[in-house]
Amino acid sequence: MSSWRIQPARAVRGRWRPPGDKSISHRAAILGLLAEGTTEINHFLTADDCLRTLHIVQQLGAHVEWRSGTSLAVTGVGRQPLQEPPDVLDAGNSGTTARLMAGVLASAPIFSVLTGDESLRRRPMRRIVEPLQRMGAQIDGREGASRLPISIRGNTLRAIQYVTPVASAQVKSCILLAGLRAAGITEVVEPYLSRDHTERMLQAFGVELEIQMGESGHHRVRLRGGQTLHACSLTVPGDFSSAAFWIVAALLLPGSDLIIEGVGVNPTRTGLLEVLASADVHLDWEQLDEQGGEPVATLRVRAQPLRAMQIGGALIPRLIDEIPLMAVLATQAVGETHIRDAAELRVKESDRIEAIATELRKMGAQIDPLPDGLRIQGPTPLHGAEVQSHGDHRIAMALAIAGLVAQTGETTIHEVECVQTSFPDFEQVLASLCVPR
Repeated sequence: MSSWRIQPARAVRGRWRPPGDKSISHRAAILGLLAEGTTEINHFLTADDCLRTLHIVQQLGAHVEWRSGTSLAVTGVGRQPLQEPPDVLDAGNSGTTARLMAGVLASAPIFSVLTGDESLRRRPMRRIVEPLQRMGAQIDGREGASRLPISIRGNTLRAIQYVTPVASAQVKSCILLAGLRAAGITEVVEPYLSRDHTERMLQAFGVELEIQMGESGHHRVRLRGGQTLHACSLTVPGDFSSAAFWIVAALLLPGSDLIIEGVGVNPTRTGLLEVLASADVHLDWEQLDEQGGEPVATLRVRAQPLRAMQIGGALIPRLIDEIPLMAVLATQAVGETHIRDAAELRVKESDRIEAIATELRKMGAQIDPLPDGLRIQGPTPLHGAEVQSHGDHRIAMALAIAGLVAQTGETTIHEVECVQTSFPDFEQVLASLCVPR
């Protein structure tokens, strides 16, 4: 098991372009599989999670050709049937791969078995299995098909209207992908708008959608089955969730001046920026562009004081991945921060609520776990300590930022191999951007 040894830093400075967005890279590969023709993908994230998706689309019949380090071409099957895989499809640690591919597989007249690593096999799958079974898919697996591995015998599906209990981009995307080959109009209704990368990318591939936002906040998306996807050329924006670690580091380290180029600022992903604005923190936007239907900006971040934050409700889907990092930020904010409505964090790669509370306490934070969130008192000086990642990439990286802003001592973070799933170059970026004390 490898470890990081993090020394406190004085500042974060420089210009940096984040790696390709993980969520968008997954979807580009999957829609490339389903499209007619060859899809050109630039700035693809070459992390373990996305490479798992890419390998599975190859097993299902796509031809993948790498053009350069992060550029590739995916020639899809179009209207032809998917190739029945000769072996089990392994999603590794990637919940996005497992849940989105389940929707694709459910509508294909083939047999497949989908599994993942030990962590993913503990995560709930009933949330996607139940609507797929309602559509006519034959799915079986552990604990009533609520845990991987699951077997899927695809079928000619029927469209459904599905109301999601919580706003979940993975559940919504799974159903929409299944609906591409279903008879009729598939409709997904969410209590709040979750990440809409799938909707944006489907439209980039020529699929017609009907999208409505109700007066009560409910979000509806409708898709007519039987439409043809047409290959396109797209550039994956920089991953906002990866940029978030350095946004927080630059805000908290005096003397910081960091320019982040080409980062995706899809409003369904930038809840962190909304929370910062509520805490009287504002970032400079140097420019705003669009790539493949996704807004992209260049941000400039300099150190600023901040006050306590109240985070919950409709904001949660827009910053769910950043909550461990928000806990680090809150340790340095003036007042008591409350995070609520985030019980979903307990069924991620780790129980992120307990994990981040346990490890930040070792560093001196005043933080208490709640059933659906966290309570953090600040500002509290942090000190270096020996901490654990809990096998969770976002916990590992959040603790690294805590180590950078600690007032004294070295922080040792154990089991950091998990960072390969989303941000393989994190340690190199840390070395290039951080000014040591």
